[in-house]
Amino acid sequence: MRRFLVCAVVLAVLVATAFVAGGYVLFSRSQADPLTEADAIVVLGGDTDGRIDYGLRLAREGYAHTVVISDSYPADDVTVRRACASGTPSITVICFVPDPWTTQGEAMFASRLARERGWSRLIVVSWNWHLVRARFIFHQCFDGELTMRPVPRTYDDYGPAQWVSVYAYQYAAFAKAMTLGCRMPPQSQASSALTAEVTASSSSLARARAAAN
Repeated sequence: MRRFLVCAVVLAVLVATAFVAGGYVLFSRSQADPLTEADAIVVLGGDTDGRIDYGLRLAREGYAHTVVISDSYPADDVTVRRACASGTPSITVICFVPDPWTTQGEAMFASRLARERGWSRLIVVSWNWHLVRARFIFHQCFDGELTMRPVPRTYDDYGPAQWVSVYAYQYAAFAKAMTLGCRMPPQSQASSALTAEVTASSSSLARARAAAN
């Protein structure tokens, strides 16, 4: 019995060590790619932690002329509504609600848009700890080049419990992503659906601009 308990403790320590070490390498360590020009900047949904402003700033700096924003925020979020209506003659802003409301839904929409518009290079912006999984999912849907960029923020306010929660969620979500794949619709269906979605996004932006005025 004592030997069994010792083995159980040793195994638990090994599992915990692998969990933490793997989590640090995959989710805490920087996953940023060097910046390079692209056809579009895709800002994934999540916190209002500066990611949208960062994506728009990259566009203003000349890294792309289109910013695609995943709109997973409340309808009354003024910051997001303003960003979605911030297109200029030189920068196109497209906001969309992913379907399904997941990273896979975001990757599917961005990939359909890329296929429709002939894009071959994307910059993808999200949390640093989300980039490994987001890269995997986008590569399932998108055949072009990806530049993964983390939101320029620190996580000094995260304690051990928060990191354990982040690691556990990302491990589980990664396992799920490996089983789902990318269920892209046929080309004709994708084109018609995409046209409808972009048209709806344009209408929403027009209403947002009118409200802002």
